[in-house]
Amino acid sequence: MRGIPEHLEEPLQLASQELKGMLHADAEDDVKLVHKGLMLYRQGLVGSLSVQGETISAVVQDVTPANVLLNLDFFSMSECSCPADGFCRHQMAVFLQLLSRAHSVSEWVEEWRRPLKEMQDAKGWGLQKARDLLKTAGMMKPSYDKWIETFEISFEELFYSKGIIKPYIIPEIYSIYIRRLRAGAPAEREWRLLYELIGSIYTFRKLADLSQRLEYEEAVIHRYYGHVFQSIMDDVFERMRTLSAQSFPFAFDEFIERMKVDSIEILKGDVPLEYERIHLYRILWTTFFTKKNWRQDERERLQESNDSHSFSLSAAAIHIDFLLRQDEDALRALSEKDPSLTTYMLYWIETLNSQKDWKRAGLYLEVFISKLHDYLQQQPDYYTCRDFTRLAIKVISPFCTETGSMDLFERALEETLPYSYNEYEYLLFENQEYEKWGDLQAYIGFDMGILQNDRIKTLEKADPIILLPLYHHGIQSDIDMKNRDHYKAAVRKMKKLRTLYKKLKRMDDWSLYLDEILLKTKRLRAFQEECKRGKLIDA
Repeated sequence: MRGIPEHLEEPLQLASQELKGMLHADAEDDVKLVHKGLMLYRQGLVGSLSVQGETISAVVQDVTPANVLLNLDFFSMSECSCPADGFCRHQMAVFLQLLSRAHSVSEWVEEWRRPLKEMQDAKGWGLQKARDLLKTAGMMKPSYDKWIETFEISFEELFYSKGIIKPYIIPEIYSIYIRRLRAGAPAEREWRLLYELIGSIYTFRKLADLSQRLEYEEAVIHRYYGHVFQSIMDDVFERMRTLSAQSFPFAFDEFIERMKVDSIEILKGDVPLEYERIHLYRILWTTFFTKKNWRQDERERLQESNDSHSFSLSAAAIHIDFLLRQDEDALRALSEKDPSLTTYMLYWIETLNSQKDWKRAGLYLEVFISKLHDYLQQQPDYYTCRDFTRLAIKVISPFCTETGSMDLFERALEETLPYSYNEYEYLLFENQEYEKWGDLQAYIGFDMGILQNDRIKTLEKADPIILLPLYHHGIQSDIDMKNRDHYKAAVRKMKKLRTLYKKLKRMDDWSLYLDEILLKTKRLRAFQEECKRGKLIDA
């Protein structure tokens, strides 16, 4: 019978798209899986198909019959009785059987294969012109304008002449483009390095602008061709390092002057790729444009910029101030501007750490730590905050260790709570600051049930009073869960708490506490029963 229930139409479409992303037409195992699933479906071996909500059940008559439960909402939760791990040919066959009731299976397969076909087609774009360029390589007289014009023509032809291009094709087109670019490089080594450096910087900017024009989201860029930007930056750094190891010929002066002026163009673009734009600009001015007067001129250029509210230009201006050791101006801007600049401070602090310039590092760390809380408040999820906190602690540690400024280190841990809990808890316990340690547990809402026995024993000897509120909190948390297993856990904690009160010779306090708990839970019959079984109260 053709057609599917109306409520399944949207889940089926979403599942169809998810499956296209999960299975790759250029991966041999995935190709085999789709082919085998297609064969099972076309041979009519999928039967007993039924629908329950968004779950599809069916039997696939393979060599051994396979029972399949297909979850359209979460493919990872689909099941099959066969021994294969993960998504298997039987689940594929059931999906295709369901799809066939509402859509064309052949069209789905063709769409799934299309990215591979487009990537293969892309490999042939412009190859003839690349050969032509190889014939004329090195014949062009060094000229900044001519080089840029050549890059421009090649980029426009490859990236714009085919209409809207898919993100997964961009790496293929880039590989053709970069071969063409290098084919036209001058023969002399120094000029070739300069040519390729200028070409890489130009390409980065054009590819970032293209991404913005196509309105690709950050996640899409990083998934499909983020590695291209990283490769370009690696190339830029390597060529700068090689060129900077020697004195520049006088003939380079005009080229370097144009590069300096054009470097600001890297920053002219919104998100996505804001971080990458700023990072490339910073490594250029840190590694290649090293003369003081160059940096002073750049500072004036940035101050005269019409777009004074641009986040990227603000970060660039602070970087130039940092390089010129204009720390007062840089730190004032960091204090006053968007907390988002906090992540860029990691680079400057790491630079000062590597130079062992502890005096300057201390100034930047003070501002950095004061911004941590607000910066973390802006982040989208726990894992982003935790990853950034780890980086921050790693960057702060060298200064605090070398200068003995552990008070600054502790302040950083406080500002990054709860993401710094593990590091802060360890620090306080190792320093025997047990009262602070107890306050931290109360703040976090720590469960006594997972506290290591050696820590409990240490606290019982050193400062047992610290454990009392932790036990109280743990017991109440277990009771609030209102099930038999947690009631048993609460009783176990209460027995340990009673022992602790006895050791402190505060049994009157224990009696008051027990009476209060029993009064509050008088309607919780199961909990009262567990208290009797644990001999906390008379049967």
